[in-house]
Amino acid sequence: MPRAFSPTKSRRYAAHSTNPKFQFPSILRRSRWLYLLLAFLAIYLWILPARFSLLSNHGQSTDPLALRFTSINWSRYAYSQYATTSAHLCNSIMLFETLSRLGSKPDRLLFYPSTWDTDITSSRDRDSQLLVMARDKFKVKLIPVDIPSHQSGQNDGTYYASFAKFLAWDETDYDRILQLDSDVTMLRHLDELFLLPKAPVAMPRAYWKLPRTMELTSLLILLQPSATEFERLMDEARGEGDYDGEILNRLYGNSALILPHREYGLISGEFRSEEHKNYLGNVHEVWDAEKVISEASLVHFSDWPLPKPWVMWPHNLIQKIMPKCKRKGKGEEDCRDKHVWLELYNDFRKRRRVGWILCSLCAASADDLG
Repeated sequence: MPRAFSPTKSRRYAAHSTNPKFQFPSILRRSRWLYLLLAFLAIYLWILPARFSLLSNHGQSTDPLALRFTSINWSRYAYSQYATTSAHLCNSIMLFETLSRLGSKPDRLLFYPSTWDTDITSSRDRDSQLLVMARDKFKVKLIPVDIPSHQSGQNDGTYYASFAKFLAWDETDYDRILQLDSDVTMLRHLDELFLLPKAPVAMPRAYWKLPRTMELTSLLILLQPSATEFERLMDEARGEGDYDGEILNRLYGNSALILPHREYGLISGEFRSEEHKNYLGNVHEVWDAEKVISEASLVHFSDWPLPKPWVMWPHNLIQKIMPKCKRKGKGEEDCRDKHVWLELYNDFRKRRRVGWILCSLCAASADDLG
């Protein structure tokens, strides 16, 4: 009767025999490594699509925070805008469009005067058209509000806007709200800020005022809604008529979580500055305009005496204000500051003029700025 094949014996026979038919076990050993290699490749190919899926869903960042995004209830968070004029309403809509385009996940809130409405009565009813666009196209929650005048009768545009900024504190259905000024260009969404450690308020410093003051800037406020804090802010606002930034610094200047200004507080005027010690935080680092703009998530338009980018400018003022090229020696010039600065304004104006016919307030061509 033929004996069953014994791997143990076959190895012994193979070791002491020159007969080719006894080399079969070595083939088995080679096959074992082949099977292991094939198994490894199969596991790798199974994992690879998941990696690409993660990167594509959160392509903005490879930070470990991205791994937590899939388990977050984003309806607990919201971006907030307020609009008290037609120009600011358009800016807010442009910002909501950017958030939508960048795939931002939290809710979007817009406070606006209760004297406005969403009934479009004619093709010239621009405010109503923009409100409807925000609601229907960009999923913005519209919140009409009544804003009382100051106790002394003052109700100018500046105070009006300051009051509206505080309304976000009263939205206590949310765990956190990110209030942004509308005169910004957003380069990346800011969803990661909602995951920061808890603090009543988080803001960047007004770095351009350093070192004479450690003042916070209200261009970006990450806040925890609170009825108590809302009342406290309103009491301050109805008091001596201070502006929003002064009130926020008085209440939170010593307790706010400080956000890095390089990513969340860059102003356009930095590209016009001759020295950048305040921005860089040291005198050793070399200023690089292209690197700076690549690191920023948003840029606040601030180039006094130049008006905001939605206002028509005198051409001679543009030429006077824009950054100048710097000589590098041997006849070469470094114009990166100028190019980055012009691109910021050109991009804003082009989006407003081409993509937002309802917002076309500027008669000057963006292409003429350079």
